[in-house]
Amino acid sequence: MMRERLANEPQLFAVLRGLTLLGGVLALLVVPPSPEHQGHIAPLIAVFVVYNAALLAVLARRAREARAIFLAALGADLAFVFLLVWHSGGVESHFDLLFYLLVALYAYYFGPGIGMLAAALAAGLLAAANWLVPPAAPWPHVGFRAVLLGLLALPLGHVAARERAARAGAERLNAELRGALAGLEAAKEQAVRAERLAAAGQIAARMAHEVRSPISAISLNVEMLEEIVGRCPGPMMGDAGDLLHGIRAEVGRLAGLTDEYLTFARLPEPRAEEDSLNEMLGELMTFIRPEAERRGVTLEEAYDPLVPLFPFDRDLLRRAALNLVKNAIEATPRDGRVRVATRHDGGWAEIAVSDTGGGIDARLAAHLFEPFFTTKPRGTGLGLAIARQIAEEHGGTLAWANEPGGGARFTLRLPPKGAGRG
Repeated sequence: MMRERLANEPQLFAVLRGLTLLGGVLALLVVPPSPEHQGHIAPLIAVFVVYNAALLAVLARRAREARAIFLAALGADLAFVFLLVWHSGGVESHFDLLFYLLVALYAYYFGPGIGMLAAALAAGLLAAANWLVPPAAPWPHVGFRAVLLGLLALPLGHVAARERAARAGAERLNAELRGALAGLEAAKEQAVRAERLAAAGQIAARMAHEVRSPISAISLNVEMLEEIVGRCPGPMMGDAGDLLHGIRAEVGRLAGLTDEYLTFARLPEPRAEEDSLNEMLGELMTFIRPEAERRGVTLEEAYDPLVPLFPFDRDLLRRAALNLVKNAIEATPRDGRVRVATRHDGGWAEIAVSDTGGGIDARLAAHLFEPFFTTKPRGTGLGLAIARQIAEEHGGTLAWANEPGGGARFTLRLPPKGAGRG
């Protein structure tokens, strides 16, 4: 705890220590020393000012070694006060009061151990000054001052240590409280999201169920009409065939939308089996490559050969990866690139899909995985929601980031074996 405090406040303590000593000296100069001692005081103060400036410069470069620097500074400070006392009359000099300031400062900042060390050193220096400067004061008088220094250091150091312990406890409780509040907020957001997903799933399931039967009937009738038109010659039959082909394409798109709604509403539990991510993605890229070429987008593959067999539901994870790759292709302009890569990272398997499009607007980021939120004119807004749901059902995550050079990257991570939901 002491070292952490020093690491955070070395400059502050150095300034406080310097101001305390200089302020004490200036205050004591209100009573001027005798003429024979005045010549020594000014040089000592000048040297102390230069020494403090050098100490601040050293701390600015070597803050991590603040404890050792301050312990050395304690010796220098005591020596400075000793010289003032020595050159101003010995123990009878009023500059000996600076010893009390130093002991109090170091005891409060470092605790009782260093405080008692400072008191013992100060008492020894007082005794030395009394011995060196005649006439010597009575030794009981010097001993009494040494006891006072110890009585100052010990309780003040203990009070400071208890105050720091109490502050650390309060900071720890605050950190725990912040963690608990963050957990409550996350749980609240998850509950709200689950409620929204449940409501959206019910609506999607009802709508898809109602629409599915008419779509099947329309598709069947279109097939029958195509057969009739194909058997009937005539100049208008070619146009009719084109119209029916267009209708059939739109019906197919509607059927795909209803399947997507039903998938979102009734996502099955994953049936995880050990499989190869790289192989699954390779087959998916072969399937979707014609669509990318039609849009003028280049597909790049970069699979990590160190990715081991992983337990996952092949159909569900293929759907999640397909949604990510389709979104990337649609977001990429002609002559752009979409890159699909895998990586083995600390036991986790990672699928990254990146594009060279315009990236994701920060204003839309909060709604990116919300059901039915889309910026596409004909999108359902379920692709990313389904992909994220599949990732979480596997015990993994789906996250996004804008690439530094432009475009976006979606990263689906799967946990190590045995860590997912299975």
